[in-house]
Amino acid sequence: MTTAKVGRRRSRRTALFLLYQWDLTGQALASLYDGTPDDFALELAEAVAARAGALDERISAASEGWPADRLGTLERNVLRIGVYELEEETVPHEVAINEAVVLAKRYASDDAARLVNGILGRIQREAEAA
Repeated sequence: MTTAKVGRRRSRRTALFLLYQWDLTGQALASLYDGTPDDFALELAEAVAARAGALDERISAASEGWPADRLGTLERNVLRIGVYELEEETVPHEVAINEAVVLAKRYASDDAARLVNGILGRIQREAEAA
């Protein structure tokens, strides 16, 4: 894996941790990290937090009976990051989905990874069909 990939993966993990804490506590993102998060992680977390409501609507619409507020906090924030990256097209959609699945598998469970893959795949297919 290239250094850039490792750096971005680490930054996504940091963004996930920030969003997880933000979602649980409601505190400002900048106050939740011990140290200084890198620019990519902080920008990603801030952008996702700013659009959390709209991202949750997309997740709920694609998750068939599992509205975003019923998902676990970790899974919800992995999905928020994934949907954000799909919508913004900051990386190829395969990368956005894969990175979200890796986060879910590493920090939640294989079941969570399958859920994330299914929801993000559905959102991407709907976007391609539109």
